[in-house]
Amino acid sequence: QVQLVESGGGLVQAGASLGLSCVVSGRTFSHLMMGWFRQAPGREREFVAAISRNSLATYYADSVKGRFAVSGNDAKNTVYLQMSSLKFDDTAVYFCAGSGNLCSGYECFSSWREYDAWGQGTQVTVSS
Repeated sequence: QVQLVESGGGLVQAGASLGLSCVVSGRTFSHLMMGWFRQAPGREREFVAAISRNSLATYYADSVKGRFAVSGNDAKNTVYLQMSSLKFDDTAVYFCAGSGNLCSGYECFSSWREYDAWGQGTQVTVSS
């Protein structure tokens, strides 16, 4: 069974950078598609970024494109989300998600229904 543990959240000022980590256990990271989602109070969970098996492709929500970067480290079985130029609207609980499904295209990777393993979430707060 896949287990995911996020870390790296915190309180930062607008314009700052912050990196999140998600350690994968129970399965080799390179055999999974991994996604980052976020949920702000009173709002629905939304897609942030995803990385395909073997890190062959990455996908981003328009709201974070050019500011966030998703990557993986096979040796550490860890996926990362590097966030820069943070905005107040980036404030949310960020969740790491994983799946052994085979996805093709943005719509699949960005759908939370495609993921069957979730971390506990880590809070990111951006002050304006």
